[in-house]
Amino acid sequence: MANELLHNWEKKSADHQKQYKQFLDRADKNKVLKALPTLHEEAFEQVDCLQCGNCCKGYSPRFKTPDIKRISKFLKMKEGDFINAYLTIDNEGDYVLQKTPCTFLGADNYCSIYEVRPSDCARFPYTDEDVLLKRQKLTLKNASFCPAVYFVLEKLMALK
Repeated sequence: MANELLHNWEKKSADHQKQYKQFLDRADKNKVLKALPTLHEEAFEQVDCLQCGNCCKGYSPRFKTPDIKRISKFLKMKEGDFINAYLTIDNEGDYVLQKTPCTFLGADNYCSIYEVRPSDCARFPYTDEDVLLKRQKLTLKNASFCPAVYFVLEKLMALK
């Protein structure tokens, strides 16, 4: 993370939450969506997820039915056994991990089920899709622990 923007990003992200909210409330949707693919690429030229892993260490993705089917097949488990072993239902009615960090996260930050990971994991951190605008609370939360989301928000706010 050689980029100066990413220096001390956790503190800067915490300090900028109010500005991010104001920006997202007023953002020109078309302009933002047009900029996202390039900013997403730029972010991941700077951020190495294997050096971070914050998303897998502190949070759980939702496990939707297709995810459960795919992962349990990969692990050679019955779906019910997979659910009982690893998942619980959260207050929104979604299947999530029973505990964090993620059971499938290795000490090297590699995912042991990467090829079949939940769609939430594959899409995270949503910096190349309209979720960034549509689910503002999620975007603000993600900016607090993901340097790529912080990077993209900072760059978006700097666009004129």
